[in-house]
Amino acid sequence: MDEGIFLGTADGEAQYMRLDQANRHGLIAGATGTGKTISLQGIAEGFSEAGVPCFVSDVKSDLAGLAMAGSPTHKLHKPFTERAQEIGYDDYSYTAFPVQFWDLFGKQGHPVRTTVTEMGPLLLSRLMELTDTQEGVLTIAFHVADAEGLLLLDLDDLQSMLGHIGERRKELSLEYGNVTTASVGAIQRKLLQLRSQGGDMFFGEPALKLEDFIATDEEGKGVINILAADKLMASPRLYATFLLWLLSELFETLPEVGDPDKPKLVFFFDEAHLLFDDAPKALMDKVEQVVRLIRSKGVGVFFITQNPIDIPDDVAGQLGNRVQHALRAFTPRDQKAVKAAAETFRTNPDVDVETVITQLRIGEALVSTLDRKGAPIPVERVLMKPPRARAGPLTKAERAAVIASDAVGSRYDELVDRVSAEELLADRAAKAAEAAAEKERREAAEKEAAKKARTSTRRRSSGRRRQSSAEKMASSAARSIGSSFGRQIGNAIIRGILGSLKR
Repeated sequence: MDEGIFLGTADGEAQYMRLDQANRHGLIAGATGTGKTISLQGIAEGFSEAGVPCFVSDVKSDLAGLAMAGSPTHKLHKPFTERAQEIGYDDYSYTAFPVQFWDLFGKQGHPVRTTVTEMGPLLLSRLMELTDTQEGVLTIAFHVADAEGLLLLDLDDLQSMLGHIGERRKELSLEYGNVTTASVGAIQRKLLQLRSQGGDMFFGEPALKLEDFIATDEEGKGVINILAADKLMASPRLYATFLLWLLSELFETLPEVGDPDKPKLVFFFDEAHLLFDDAPKALMDKVEQVVRLIRSKGVGVFFITQNPIDIPDDVAGQLGNRVQHALRAFTPRDQKAVKAAAETFRTNPDVDVETVITQLRIGEALVSTLDRKGAPIPVERVLMKPPRARAGPLTKAERAAVIASDAVGSRYDELVDRVSAEELLADRAAKAAEAAAEKERREAAEKEAAKKARTSTRRRSSGRRRQSSAEKMASSAARSIGSSFGRQIGNAIIRGILGSLKR
């Protein structure tokens, strides 16, 4: 299969997807029950056999079976072998593929974590459904944290940071714009909702290292990373935000490689419409930018959805490899989807796409891939190849055995809580409270000392006034006595003189 990944046959002619064009992205679409999941599994197997690692979101737990070989006792053994014979898949046999299981909640795979800082205010705002004003306040919180060296690792850190800017809102409003208690309170309530959805388990350390995704086994097969997304789908915004974050991290981290002979990683995004539902323009611009530029990093992105019109035109225009299963035309929207899908294929005079697309049987698809120059190949009606691994879920015991024996080991199992914004702000608050208490004690002591000084002064003053009064009484008595005694002496002298004169 040097031509690339074998997809199936059209009128007895084998159809392939070129590996050197697989980073031009792709689309797998079709109504429920038409064979999308089996096609996705077969393509992922093809990439793995070619030594290309994959990441697959497993919404229904159907893709977990990639870790186990198919079996002659499986209920689909007969239709699969018959299809293999029909398309001339002569070397069809069952085999397992190297798989690593991941789970944001840490229940059905290795925990997947990132930090609040790595997520950034734009994606967090999308995740918490913030208004433009609230997003502005959140951006200020990130900026202040960065300026003051405060690490935002988990939601506790972000909660503390919001409280911090709320306390400094007057100061920060002058420098960055209006910060109100109402906005801070609204964001904190959104954080509480995010926690209730299990979002706090996604933020923290150890953070995911992308090199653990991009790996091959000892036989050279690409590792297939499977995200357990069945429970995650109960929080669709968390699901979509996580996958967009992962794409963004790949884009920011991986080096430019141009157009490699084969991709470094292929990313399969199931239920792709969740990424675009109610997304603000800023986020849509980011999605379009990442999808457009990430191919130069050697990453291919395949969107899986029921209806091709779920993908915005700016993104859909970049999807070069297309596998379109049957669509139903029961409603006006369905009819619009059929027409839109037909217009996206390069025409083939032997295939009336708009008619055939509603007549495809299970396992059939309209396929158009890219040639070696990157130009679309005319659409063909293809009977897709059957998978070699098990089609369906694993038992709990089988899943646990795969998790225990993979290359990741236990490096992500234990949560690490190092010193970050929450602890640093708490330490600051404790020191500020201690300083305030010390100042209060010092001021109280100074007041007490001043009070004692005033009391002592009053007592001395009061003592002097009482002594002066006694002295006055004694002086008055002395004057009184002196005056009486003096008069007596004076009278006696006068009488003596007068008596002498008379004689």
